[in-house]
Amino acid sequence: MVILLSDPRVSAVPVRDAGVPFVRLGAEFGVARAWVRADLAERLGWAREALPAGLSLRVVEGHRELARQTEIIDAYAAELRAADPGVTEAELRRLTSRFVAPVEVAPHVAGAAVDLTLAGPDGDLDMGTPIDATPEESGGACYFAAGNVGVEARANRMLLGRVLGGAELVNYPTEWWHWSYGDRYWALMTGAPAALHGPVGERVAA
Repeated sequence: MVILLSDPRVSAVPVRDAGVPFVRLGAEFGVARAWVRADLAERLGWAREALPAGLSLRVVEGHRELARQTEIIDAYAAELRAADPGVTEAELRRLTSRFVAPVEVAPHVAGAAVDLTLAGPDGDLDMGTPIDATPEESGGACYFAAGNVGVEARANRMLLGRVLGGAELVNYPTEWWHWSYGDRYWALMTGAPAALHGPVGERVAA
């Protein structure tokens, strides 16, 4: 059973901030040059080195400002409410969290998550859906373990999972592209006693 970011078990995880600064990813991770915590950047480097020759990780987003997180939540919740005007607030929060995390536990706002894909010499590899495909528009194919993707996309997802999991990152299972380290969801999934990073209002660079 998938544990969503709206699950009370996630928010119950304590945060013991490790004081890890932010760094900007190098061009080897793509033109976005995303800001992330230094310990996450280090692990992305490990994962990149574990890829077969000719492949790379293209990171499209890292740290996300609180205001932007709120905008995404509001926009997606409005779409869901329009599709089902009778949805309860509790169910709306649960459904929304399949695609965007509540701000208090959001890995991106903590600088502890990246959205990324695999790339080769000719561009991005087939992963089954675009990054940021919602469950509705993808028919659930955005889930990492979705059965309704092709053989090539499944193999590419498994490769992504091997190198990132081997580098101690965890996947949010409703989004094949979302991986994190040190946030509350990571702590819950790995059994760590506390998160290393909580949401931040302002980046502190190394």
